Amino acid sequence: MPQVTMSSDAPTVLLSQYSLPSHSSATEKTVILHGDSSVPKEVDEEVTNLWDGYEEDEMPEKTQSRAIFTVYRRLFSVAFIANMAVFISYAARGYTSEQVAMVVVANLFIAILMRQDYTINLIFFILSSVPQSWPLSIRGLAARAYHHGGVHTGSAISGVIWLILFAVQATKELAYGQEVSTATVAVTYVILTLLLAVVTFAYPSFRIAHHDVFERVHRFAGWTATALVVLLTNDFKGGRSLGVAVIHAPAFWLMIILSVSPILPWIRLRRVDVRSVVLSSHAVRMYFEYDTPIPGSFVRISNNPLFEWHGFATIPEPNMKGFSLLVSKAGDWTTEMIANPPTKLWVRGIPTTGPIASHIFAGKANHRLIWMAPNTRATFGDHLVNQKLSKSPDALLYDTRKHGKPNMVKLIHHVVDEYQPEVVCVISNNSFTQRIVYGLRSRGILTLGAIFDS
Repeated sequence: MPQVTMSSDAPTVLLSQYSLPSHSSATEKTVILHGDSSVPKEVDEEVTNLWDGYEEDEMPEKTQSRAIFTVYRRLFSVAFIANMAVFISYAARGYTSEQVAMVVVANLFIAILMRQDYTINLIFFILSSVPQSWPLSIRGLAARAYHHGGVHTGSAISGVIWLILFAVQATKELAYGQEVSTATVAVTYVILTLLLAVVTFAYPSFRIAHHDVFERVHRFAGWTATALVVLLTNDFKGGRSLGVAVIHAPAFWLMIILSVSPILPWIRLRRVDVRSVVLSSHAVRMYFEYDTPIPGSFVRISNNPLFEWHGFATIPEPNMKGFSLLVSKAGDWTTEMIANPPTKLWVRGIPTTGPIASHIFAGKANHRLIWMAPNTRATFGDHLVNQKLSKSPDALLYDTRKHGKPNMVKLIHHVVDEYQPEVVCVISNNSFTQRIVYGLRSRGILTLGAIFDS
């Protein structure tokens, strides 16, 4: 199950009969009317209000409390507890700064590898290959692949704790006149300061409120710390030359991957042509031809590649090379893109596994769509709406400008009773997503939605 992206002003709920839709086949639908044009005629969404009566529905009592020990936190705990087990072992048997340095490098290696595009795609490929014949409980767990960041965070936090221990041990060895040099201790404290800054700015509430600052600190402090870690090898070479010592050190081979991993996406940095179509003052659709990613992918784009990147779901374009993506107004950067649509943008890395929304356009998922937005057609244009409806002919389009904001938990539950899906996927802003996910999951409905780290 691909991770779910968020669109701040257009909440979408996808009711799917398969929790791993990337490997499911679509059910044929014949509700859309076709005219002479290849584009479906506008479906009259107002003939009947399919949601009539939902407010009178009796909601079942909540049977589950708010999820505290999420998959993300479980993965974090596994990484952290494994490190604490090693720590207890070292505390019981004794340790040297060289041994601690190896554990620091191992943790940083895992943390960085878990953010590598190829690693992310591999994780999703493996977990989305779970057979549909397997129990829903297992498939539902596999569908939470987007929680994989828990391993990254657990390893990163553990690495910082180990680095503190290394700094203390190295300082003691320096004071006792052992092999550690003053330069090593100085570099260690610089690395520690940088990584503490990374961890501090990555705290969820700060990260959400100041995302641009978080990204820049994470990128530049992380790069600098990674480069400085290589310098620490010099103090542990013994009587061998630095070259021989490095090649024979286990940490060296981890450092090779650790150093190359952040560089790989930037090797594929390029400026590409983009055709922008402004749909309204709220949205712009951008068309690219440099690549044709598979459905369920997402790409990063930027007009200032060193400082700011934004990820978007790709929309497959039938019988055409390339793809498109939809940018909705959600901040300064998106507002600028709509007001001054670009003709060129920067891209980097490879397309990675992204939101399930792309599968709607590709007709890959047996689903029912609930799309809540103000003036849907005026905002996103007939072409995009008709594209979605051609793959979701029984979609429920809820215009909040006409009908007001609904009780979404009740509305979705109303449709769930009728459609009987296996899973509900929510695509919206973070607070709305978490509210809907809790409201449904607490009543026993498998519900997936993006987390702050996905």
